[in-house]
Amino acid sequence: MPKSSNHLALERQWELLKLLPTRSPSIECSQLVERLGDSGYVVTKRTVERDLTQLEKQFGIRSNDASKPYGWHWLPGQKETFAGVDLADAVSLTIAEGVLKQMLPPSMIRVLLPKFEQARQKLKAVSGHPMARLQEKVRYIPNTLLFESPFVRSKILETIEQALTREKQIEVKYAPFNQQTKELQLHPLSLIQRGNVSYLLATTFEYPDQRLYAIHRFESVDLLEEPANIPLDFNIDDYLAEGGMEFGSGKEINLKARLSDELAIYLSETPLHKDQKIQHKNGGYQLTAKVHDSWQLQFWILSQGSGMTILSPKSLRERIRDEHTRAANNHNKSTNI
Repeated sequence: MPKSSNHLALERQWELLKLLPTRSPSIECSQLVERLGDSGYVVTKRTVERDLTQLEKQFGIRSNDASKPYGWHWLPGQKETFAGVDLADAVSLTIAEGVLKQMLPPSMIRVLLPKFEQARQKLKAVSGHPMARLQEKVRYIPNTLLFESPFVRSKILETIEQALTREKQIEVKYAPFNQQTKELQLHPLSLIQRGNVSYLLATTFEYPDQRLYAIHRFESVDLLEEPANIPLDFNIDDYLAEGGMEFGSGKEINLKARLSDELAIYLSETPLHKDQKIQHKNGGYQLTAKVHDSWQLQFWILSQGSGMTILSPKSLRERIRDEHTRAANNHNKSTNI
């Protein structure tokens, strides 16, 4: 079925630009009319000529007016820039830019800046298209406090990425919080982005233990020519599935807890585990779910306050109870300051 030439004029022009060749022989307007028709755009030759004259002012296209019938083509190197991002990609990139700037360190964002700019230019060129206006109506808001990304020294991330690509060792100066700087020789395994903090998973010297190193705590990184020792059975997805980034033992536990009405609704929509269960018992809601016993789990439970009461396992229940007791004592003491 032909598409509406009024409502989708810009979309038709976008298709027209994609049909133009990058070199001689140029394509004639009559041929363009035929090919547009094959794509569902039924237009006259005069409409195509008018479109091309208008597009020539915004894009690197030209007509070959040496002899009739005139043909149209892209100037050298111009179509590659145009084809780099299509309209749907431009919208997605513009929306994603705001999200990624909240999550990734500036050193990573700098690599993406040319693509973001290309997307903005493409949307600007077709500002009247309904899809182009979608990016004005979509926003991302994180469900946690908005933290600033830590500072990462220049070229640190670039060198680490080279080491991962070439599977080479690195020599680093690493400064843990409130400790003296350490000189280490690392075997990089994976780069992991957790929230707005980047981590390097690596082994140290000849030890087999896999450890996490915060990228912003590297004072210097030098690429070595010695090959990195990568375990044959290492798989980053397995490491994450076992709770490696939750800062715990990786041990799986069966969590049971009483929930407030509000938290029950929230967890029913965003489950802790695909097999979790929320049942109505004794006038309230009870959660059952398999989770990794970790610092991240404990931190999240504490953030729920009175909305969550741990029933089992006993060890977790006691840890949470003791932490709540210490917090209450600290708040009671603060009133005397």
